[in-house]
Amino acid sequence: MPQSTSEAGRSTASAATPLPSIANGARNWRDYALLLALAFCWSSTYPLTKLALPTIPPITFISVRSLIAAAFLFAILWMRGIKVPTDAKAWKLFASQQLINSTFPFLVITWSQQYVPASNTVVLASTTPIFAFLITSLITRHEPATLLKLAGAILGLAGTVVIVGLDAIRGLGSEIVAEIAILLATISFACASIFGLRLSDYDPMVVAAGSVLFGGLVLLPPALIIDQPWTLQPTLEAIVATIVMGIVSSAFGLMLFYVCLSRLGTLTTNAQGYLRIPIGVGLSVVLLGESVPSNLALGLLLVMAGVAAMTVPAERLKLG
Repeated sequence: MPQSTSEAGRSTASAATPLPSIANGARNWRDYALLLALAFCWSSTYPLTKLALPTIPPITFISVRSLIAAAFLFAILWMRGIKVPTDAKAWKLFASQQLINSTFPFLVITWSQQYVPASNTVVLASTTPIFAFLITSLITRHEPATLLKLAGAILGLAGTVVIVGLDAIRGLGSEIVAEIAILLATISFACASIFGLRLSDYDPMVVAAGSVLFGGLVLLPPALIIDQPWTLQPTLEAIVATIVMGIVSSAFGLMLFYVCLSRLGTLTTNAQGYLRIPIGVGLSVVLLGESVPSNLALGLLLVMAGVAAMTVPAERLKLG
């Protein structure tokens, strides 16, 4: 029997209510498998974008991939018999989440990459766990922000720097406006992971579907005006990359993101940002033929140590 709107999608929580606390319940290997799957989904963003952008402009690319993701998710919701909420409160939450988690940061980072090398962008964008830790510990305090998690965030950042190479940070400062813009986008990602907790009463697929639909529609008018998509001649490679990115990175990635938020909390979910670096390097080697940096092994060890520090429950560290 199809579920009712109130059962499947509606939330009774107000946007003005405090952030829910993450219970310190037992976590199992499935929770961390979901975190790894999320890292895989979002790691594919980098090589797939590189394949698509030469023949599909950024605004059109983001809009189309979002609409593809929305169509895919709404089809699954229809098959599952789950109704999407129609109240204004729900869609206000979906729209707010999409703006700070996708639309704004994606556009800003895409613009910034015209001036900042990709390796520098990776270093700057990997600071999401640091900002999430600071916002959590100083402002929201909705879950424990321990020194162990801070150490994990720093270790993960150090591993990221090692992986992309120390030479990558020598150019920081040459395009300060673009670099600050990337950091603002990273802070936006961190805020989205915290704000997303307000959506925990909704089915994760409902949140993902509503968010990407709004994101795709809000960018459609500027894409039509600025890019004039009917004049484009995208390659088959770019079309396939856009479709795969819409389904894998946007659809499945957002679903897993909201599942991980509800099960693992903000800080642990953000730890997957470090996992995306070695995975992204591997995908770049397979899809783009890029060479593997010699310092990957050391960086990967630091990354895994950082992820472990941010994800292992504190009670498991207690003796006895």
